[in-house]
Amino acid sequence: MTSSPQSTRRTFAIISHPDAGKTTLTEKLLLQGGAIHLAGEVKARGAARRARSDWMKIEQQRGISVTSSVMTFERANEDGEVVTFNLLDTPGHEDFSEDTYRTLTAVDSAIMVIDAAKGIEPQTRKLFEVCRLRSVPIITFVNKVDREGRDPFETLDEVADMLALDVSPQMWPIGMGGQFKGILDFATGKVSRPEGPSKEFLGQRDSDPAIPDEYADEIELARGGYPEFDLEAYRNGDLTPVYFGSALKNFGVTELIEAIAKHAPPPRPQPAGEEQIEPSRDEVTGFIFKVQANMDPNHRDRIAFMRQVSGTFKRGMKLTPSGLGKPIAIHSPILFFAQDREIADTAEAGDIIGIPNHGTLRVGDTLSEKNEVRFTGLPNFAPEILRRVQLKDPTKTKQLRKALDDLSEEGVIQVFYPEIGAQHIVGVVGQLQLEVLISRLSAEYKVEAALEASPFATARWVKGEAKVLDEFAGFNRANLARDRDGDLVFMAKSPWDVNYQVEKNPELVFSATKER
Repeated sequence: MTSSPQSTRRTFAIISHPDAGKTTLTEKLLLQGGAIHLAGEVKARGAARRARSDWMKIEQQRGISVTSSVMTFERANEDGEVVTFNLLDTPGHEDFSEDTYRTLTAVDSAIMVIDAAKGIEPQTRKLFEVCRLRSVPIITFVNKVDREGRDPFETLDEVADMLALDVSPQMWPIGMGGQFKGILDFATGKVSRPEGPSKEFLGQRDSDPAIPDEYADEIELARGGYPEFDLEAYRNGDLTPVYFGSALKNFGVTELIEAIAKHAPPPRPQPAGEEQIEPSRDEVTGFIFKVQANMDPNHRDRIAFMRQVSGTFKRGMKLTPSGLGKPIAIHSPILFFAQDREIADTAEAGDIIGIPNHGTLRVGDTLSEKNEVRFTGLPNFAPEILRRVQLKDPTKTKQLRKALDDLSEEGVIQVFYPEIGAQHIVGVVGQLQLEVLISRLSAEYKVEAALEASPFATARWVKGEAKVLDEFAGFNRANLARDRDGDLVFMAKSPWDVNYQVEKNPELVFSATKER
């Protein structure tokens, strides 16, 4: 098989509950790919050097990933072919489900990180459901086996039962916690051993290992009691290969990255209405799944992240965004290594490129050469928390509006402008987004604001014929607002309110999501 550039692309995300070790694993994968030279930029000098992938101020203070960033690295596979990995870092925090949902639309496979002591936690499950919606294949990595944890069989059975997946262990820990003696790789029969006072893996693999009896039975059971790895079942999202290891101590990381190179699917076709756009199509197409403002505080910049779906992109090419209708030339597209950005000359299907712009590109936009394609499946979700924004300095109204527009474009918040009354209302899916909002307003826009309770509990987009809409608006003006696009939104005081209006106005559509 001659390898086309797309077939050597692996675009994947890591999903996990906060604190299962996602950021540490991200760094170790990057280190394997030679992308960072000092492992850990994590805690090398206390917390002064947090993982570089967590770059926003609030992320650095709290040590959690809040925005999704993109990192690209290369590594040769077994046959000596260079594979390009695009790793999308997703927010582990549950309050960012929207951003994460969109990020998962841009990947072809995912790694699910599970803490050996805790098993599957609520957030992992929620993210897994999103992967299932898009049938994204999953490789499972059971992390922290060098600490006291649950019996590995228990973890495997939990994955099988809770997520309804077949599990196929590819490695097995020999002991855990204080008894930890290494990890056996089923494919090669070698055991990776812990060395030195820190008990980390430094490259020593025993090819003819002596395995203590109490573990030998366990290993036999693990090999015989679970299905063999089946590539087709994995790629359909029915089976997950399971790797055991410790990201902090380097166990299992090499095997994991090799599994992605070997098994994970190359770029997949993406849905555009009725048709599927194949990566081999010769027109450049892609969609914006995220917009990030102010990645570099020295420049008031804004970068739209585009997942390329087909074609070969060249710098300076003209692409037409679906929201704009007229072509824009893309002179300085960016490839990512968290914050160190490199200017790209070409990019292939499966790549993620950053496009600097001044607010012309928005989440959900399709970019293409001929402007005939529209990618679907990047919705806005109805907010679950609504707050009024109260300015501390009334002279800054204009800056506030600009800031709210910027942040809503980025998908951090949604902003609604009520038909009656001057106060803007912001809507979010989770509480932490509100903290991010206030912190960014002050840090990036120098706007001091507070949030007050609003009388509304949820929002629905309203669609229908103009005449019916006008009539509806006449009766409900106090409960109506416009979103950033000028679309009509019904602000409901309670879910009962929504149901009442739905029954009363059968010819109107009240929807909880809005396709861009």
